[in-house]
Amino acid sequence: MWVEYVFMGIMLGMSLVAGYVFFERLFFYRRVDISSFSTRAGLERELTKGLYIIASVASNAPYVGLLGTVIGIMHTFQVMGREGIGDTLRIMVGLALALKATAMGLLVAIPAGIAYNYLLRRARDLLYQWEDTRQKEGPKT
Repeated sequence: MWVEYVFMGIMLGMSLVAGYVFFERLFFYRRVDISSFSTRAGLERELTKGLYIIASVASNAPYVGLLGTVIGIMHTFQVMGREGIGDTLRIMVGLALALKATAMGLLVAIPAGIAYNYLLRRARDLLYQWEDTRQKEGPKT
């Protein structure tokens, strides 16, 4: 069924983009020199760059999967109406293929949500570390 391939491709693309951003940020956090930033805002901007992409994938993947399911079920009903089939095997296969889209949406969204929360926590830890370093230095006169 064409719906399965289209939505699986979209899910794969979303997953690859989220994965790329995750690993890019992970490596950035490991090599960033927080002492080179003079303002909290500048550091925060650099640390959170791209996190919105992972958050968008996490929040929208289930909807894309649901859309695939709805379109797949509509297609199955259209075929049933046009061909007048009452063969439950063909109907169930069509519906099962449509439901794969929802499952894929969840399989993409759940790891993306975990990745987003992990990276956000790492960014906050680095911000707290920067603030601690600034407090230990004391006010500059």
